[in-house]
Amino acid sequence: MSHKGKFMSNCSRRDFIKTSGSILGGAALSGLTLSCHNKEVSPSGWSDFRYAMCNESMAELSWAEQCQIVSNAEYKGIEIAAFTLVKEGVGEINPARRNEMVSVMRSVGIECAGLHWLLAPPPKGLHFTTPDAAVAKKTITYFHELIDFCGDLDGSYMIFGSPKQRNTKNISIEEAKKYFAENLVTVADHAQQRGIKILIEPLGKRTTDVVNTLAEALKLAKQVNHPAIQIMFDFSNTVDETEPFDVLLRKYYKYIHHIHVQEMSGKYLGTGTAVNDYVKAFQALKDLRYDKWISLEVFDFSPGGKRIAEESMKTLKQIESTLI
Repeated sequence: MSHKGKFMSNCSRRDFIKTSGSILGGAALSGLTLSCHNKEVSPSGWSDFRYAMCNESMAELSWAEQCQIVSNAEYKGIEIAAFTLVKEGVGEINPARRNEMVSVMRSVGIECAGLHWLLAPPPKGLHFTTPDAAVAKKTITYFHELIDFCGDLDGSYMIFGSPKQRNTKNISIEEAKKYFAENLVTVADHAQQRGIKILIEPLGKRTTDVVNTLAEALKLAKQVNHPAIQIMFDFSNTVDETEPFDVLLRKYYKYIHHIHVQEMSGKYLGTGTAVNDYVKAFQALKDLRYDKWISLEVFDFSPGGKRIAEESMKTLKQIESTLI
């Protein structure tokens, strides 16, 4: 299946980002650790940071081209927004094509870090925190499809951001959180069976009114109380936090299973002040021997995937060079 061309979903996402303004900004302790490529593990058990890149900025390119850009820029993983690959849903990507996608990743020395923007359309009409039984059933059914898609690509994480699909709709925030927890329970066993963790992503209040801080995300994960339901950290979505990045990372470290990084404006690294502002955070991660993914997720695609990948990696290396 060719992935050339941009689908309407990409336009919808850009519209969402545009109307939302600039994007500023689990309960068990064990996590799945993917193998490091081309790294020598130190006696302390920690080798280096593992970087991945989200694929939306390359949506107009073929899968092979996307993977090659990521690999050439020295990332070890690619994180997938499934809506960029389909017209109606992941059911379009048959088993043979999924195997081919894995083969392409392996051929250039990268792997699938997982999925994000899980419920962004297509398909349309999904909502995870709704009291509407029919909508909830449709959403959960598709969520199970996403779990299998992620598992078939050997991904280990599903990042639950999807602000529009978890917003309150004529119900209270507490009711929305109740539905959030209940529906996570319904998919947790399946995720665990496929070796996947579903990670609740705190998002700024500018984009959603449901779960805006790490504390709220952790509370929800603990409410679900399942090893497949955990949390993650996103630099640009810390706008509603009251503590610095490094303090937050140390405080919630044992629960954090994934990290998204970008400039606070949502642009690629190197266009802002991240090279200085994120040093303490990366030092904390190094001190703590963080060995899970740090994934580049940007919201301004205009520079093109190749430039975004290369310039951001250059900045990540600059940050690393200052660490002790």
